[in-house]
Amino acid sequence: MIDNTNQHQRLFTYGTLQIPSVQKLLVGREIPMTADALPGFIKKNVLLGDEVYPILTPDPDGTNLVDGMVLEVTPEELRRFDIYETSAYKRIEVTLQSGGVAWVYVES
Repeated sequence: MIDNTNQHQRLFTYGTLQIPSVQKLLVGREIPMTADALPGFIKKNVLLGDEVYPILTPDPDGTNLVDGMVLEVTPEELRRFDIYETSAYKRIEVTLQSGGVAWVYVES
């Protein structure tokens, strides 16, 4: 389980949160990223307003792997990302291909 008292949280991203300009807009800084992957999910698209965004849903076969990046964020930055992600997403805890534990936004 992720320790919420820790200054930094790990967040697995696979879409717009990987874009440095989006990070800077939301939290005021570009966040260093490390490549990793998430097993057991499929990336698909969702229409939010007039824009199409990626979203994860569980893979029925459990064999798919989604590539992405891990961000080390503060609890306050994580709260800002929660607001950005809208009600179409929910944040859950997952185990990545590397064996590390992180938060990720998936389909609500």
